[in-house]
Amino acid sequence: MSTPTMQKSNGNLSVTDKKRILVVDDDVEIQQLVRVLLMRIGADPIVVDNAAGAAQVLRAQPLPDLMILDLMMPEVSGMEFLKQVRSREVFKDLPILILSALIETDQIREALDSGADRYLTKPYIANNLVTIVQDMLRNGRRFKD
Repeated sequence: MSTPTMQKSNGNLSVTDKKRILVVDDDVEIQQLVRVLLMRIGADPIVVDNAAGAAQVLRAQPLPDLMILDLMMPEVSGMEFLKQVRSREVFKDLPILILSALIETDQIREALDSGADRYLTKPYIANNLVTIVQDMLRNGRRFKD
């Protein structure tokens, strides 16, 4: 992953070097909304609807600069996929943002303990998502093992 370069533009921070962001969510409406928000800040969203699709993207080069992951997905849950990703050394520096409707403290704690760097609950305010994404692209992982 390259070091993010941020540039101030019209009072808003924007990504200047087309950061690749993997979005893993099975909800089509969320996919579309997140894609639009990421494109507005100049990012290159790669949207998949399950863990298998995400694994395929992660096997390719270059790696994404950030992954946004839903926890409630069919087949392999986002929590299980998070644990699989964090078990591999090659992904140790990949920042991961959980975007989920799960709001229980235990679930949030488990996600953060399993290697997520940030957790944002749905429904979310678009500006919050953009601010968090920009911060993560600028600063990388919050908690490194």
